[in-house]
Amino acid sequence: QLHLVESGGGLVQPGGSLRLSCAASGPKLDYYTIGWFRQRPGKPREAISCIGNSYGETLYEDSVKGRFTISRDDAKKTAYLQMDRLKTEDTAVYYCAALFGALHTCYHNIYSTDTTMDYWGTGTQVTVSS
Repeated sequence: QLHLVESGGGLVQPGGSLRLSCAASGPKLDYYTIGWFRQRPGKPREAISCIGNSYGETLYEDSVKGRFTISRDDAKKTAYLQMDRLKTEDTAVYYCAALFGALHTCYHNIYSTDTTMDYWGTGTQVTVSS
């Protein structure tokens, strides 16, 4: 099965940037939709971005749109989340996740409270503080 490991988290000042990586092992990543999720203190886990398995379609939750960029490199079996202009409210544990197949389930996750994916990493902490 697919195994996912996040990295790149850490402490950053407001307005700063981080790039998170999600390294996959196991099957080829090409067939999987990838999502990034986060869990902010005192709040449930939420989907914030998705990238599709076919045409590379991307989706973003409103709070990160324009600041975060999701990407993937299937040859390297790695997905990324570039986070710019970070805010204190971005402080959270960030998770990558994968779904075998198309984008629609991840799309649904963005626009609902669902977090339905097939495979999950164990998370990386991002702390935005001065």
